[in-house]
Amino acid sequence: MPVYNPPLRDMQFVMHEVLKVTEDFKSIPQHAETDVDTINAVLEEAGKFATQVIFPLNISGDTEGCKLDRQTHEVTTPKGFKEAYKTYVEGGWAALSCDPEYGGQGLPLVVNQCLYEMMNSANQAWTMYPGLTHGAYAALHTYGTEEQKKTYLPKMTSGEWTGTMCLTEPHCGTDLGLMRTKAEPQPDGTYKLTGNKIFISAGEHDMADNIVHLVLARLPDAPPGIKGVSLFVVPKYLPKADGSLGERNAIHCGGLEHKMGIHGNATAQIVIDGAIGTLVGQPNKGMQAMFVMMNAARLGVGNQSLGLTEVAFQNALAYAKDRLQMRSLTGPKAKDKPADPIIVHPDVRRMLLTAKAYAEGGRALAIFCSVLLEKVHHHPDEKVRKDSDEMLSLLTPITKAFLTDNGYNATTQCQQVFGGHGYIKEWGMEQFVRDARINMIYEGTNTIQALDLLGRKVLGNNGATLKKFGKLVGALVQEEGVNEKMAEFINPLAGLGEQITKFTTEIGFKGLQNADEVGAAAVDYLRVAGHLVFGYFWARMAQVALREIAAGSTDPFYTAKLQTARFYFAKLFPETASLMRTARAGSKALMDTDAALA
Repeated sequence: MPVYNPPLRDMQFVMHEVLKVTEDFKSIPQHAETDVDTINAVLEEAGKFATQVIFPLNISGDTEGCKLDRQTHEVTTPKGFKEAYKTYVEGGWAALSCDPEYGGQGLPLVVNQCLYEMMNSANQAWTMYPGLTHGAYAALHTYGTEEQKKTYLPKMTSGEWTGTMCLTEPHCGTDLGLMRTKAEPQPDGTYKLTGNKIFISAGEHDMADNIVHLVLARLPDAPPGIKGVSLFVVPKYLPKADGSLGERNAIHCGGLEHKMGIHGNATAQIVIDGAIGTLVGQPNKGMQAMFVMMNAARLGVGNQSLGLTEVAFQNALAYAKDRLQMRSLTGPKAKDKPADPIIVHPDVRRMLLTAKAYAEGGRALAIFCSVLLEKVHHHPDEKVRKDSDEMLSLLTPITKAFLTDNGYNATTQCQQVFGGHGYIKEWGMEQFVRDARINMIYEGTNTIQALDLLGRKVLGNNGATLKKFGKLVGALVQEEGVNEKMAEFINPLAGLGEQITKFTTEIGFKGLQNADEVGAAAVDYLRVAGHLVFGYFWARMAQVALREIAAGSTDPFYTAKLQTARFYFAKLFPETASLMRTARAGSKALMDTDAALA
């Protein structure tokens, strides 16, 4: 059976020692009084919930899966899921970072970020039920009418109702302009929706009283393509004026997908047959509102893989210390035993350190993004809000794609540490690999994220936002450039910072002549940008560790952080050189292949 220990010390290190989040919060009135002790105390309790309540349900939930009653269209979740959700709601976890106006506790988003990392480590399939609600909440909070907010937000804040996002249809995934679901206006101001959606995570279940579906559909006079899409809130049960549940709406689960992983989550085929809904935002402007939820979901999916990377690493590390196989190449290390533990072997350490470096780098990026999001929503200075939004826009596709690519890599490497036992269900490692695989696909495949990053977020504004991130890198290089102890971290980071400007310009010029050049380079480009971002955070973490050691600290945590930073810059960061070479190879080797693909 796998184990999991919440990485509270590393979370605290990133929040309080590297990013100093409470200093940022002092300029945000809602959080000016939030202190380190409060954050730490809440997260300690959150770790207990993750480990004691939902982690024990991970393997059993995967084995049992969800069951659909085709007569009633009701879905039963695995044993214990419903009771765990009740505990989650009663503990106030659903309301942690929600608006106090609707019953929320109003804590900073960084607290919610860390809670969800721990829950994703403990049980990704379960965590998806409450997780999607946050995105639906954010979309309604931003674009909902006062009546919609009053009706739905208190119940979603408390966790009594959950939310979904209904985008994908059988014939269209990313290309939402092809969708066929229709919305017919009614005399009372509501709409009747008809259509079919697929791959709807947490689309039907027995854990909450109501499910609030956010559905994309077309009005009768809508223009073609993506500019003719509107957003509607379509609840499973229609609320009465007093907030109680009314009649069952004409939206139901027609089938459950049989999947590679996340078996404990109901991935539903949703049938909409004249369901009553209300318009969110403006007609034909549905994508504007839905992007609030989609961007929240993309950050959330990166967090899912972060959680899986962490728990896979912990289990692989424990196994590597215990499993005896062969002797060290430099002579026996466990002389009292018939063989050495496999952690003495260099390649086993490579696999373990890969997962550790990706987990800790990903955690720093995820926490940084949560602080940016806080500033976007609540900072009193409009310029700070705008700058934070721009930076978050750049980092969102990196968070989604880089963390999920790394997560699948890391969980597979950790499975490899177990050898044949990693392929056996009882150890739990094969489930981490299967669960991690979906994260590279949904909420926009990682190729879509790469195209978004390079095409829209970088070339779309002539690299202006990338240059702003470059200024962060430049400031760190300027600060530590003469510090010999930082050279092994600063020099490669500074080098990539200089190279990426030329690299971006080259691709941009090629793209002006042939748009396929951007498509051919995008995936490689995103990984280069991901390493630039990770390199920045790893250098900052090394900086803090070196300062603490120089000040006399003997805490092995700082030594471990430095060793992991050295591994990252020596073994993972150099991937950027080959990535830039393959990106520069251009589109011809891909597109001039009709005979090869005939």
